[in-house]
Amino acid sequence: MNVIDKSVLARPHLPASEMDLIFIEGFEGDTVIGIDPDELTSLQPVRIDLWAGVPHSHACDTDLIGDTIDYSKVHAALASLLATHKMQLLEALAETVAQMLIVDFGAHWARVSLAKPAKFANVKAVGVTIERTVRWP
Repeated sequence: MNVIDKSVLARPHLPASEMDLIFIEGFEGDTVIGIDPDELTSLQPVRIDLWAGVPHSHACDTDLIGDTIDYSKVHAALASLLATHKMQLLEALAETVAQMLIVDFGAHWARVSLAKPAKFANVKAVGVTIERTVRWP
């Protein structure tokens, strides 16, 4: 798991220590993505690691799944997205995942790493990592 610099999470009204991180590490699925002609017609493996930051989750106090991000719902949304998206670039797909975490699941901060482990024979993986934060008014 990547080490997260807590200073990135700090807000004047929310100490970094009050941010809870929900994560899915090593999600694997097959999808059509790429810019090369052979990539646009066949499934290829991708790996997704994601972290979603929420202010001190009420689930810590209530022990109720409705008071936090339900990673089983995020897992299902990832599977659906991989089956239906029409994006070509990993960056665009990673942005879609980050926005999904923020808009659909209420994260205040998201980090998404998306990798293609089989792009080149002599490379373990290629990919991108992005971080997004809710824009405060």
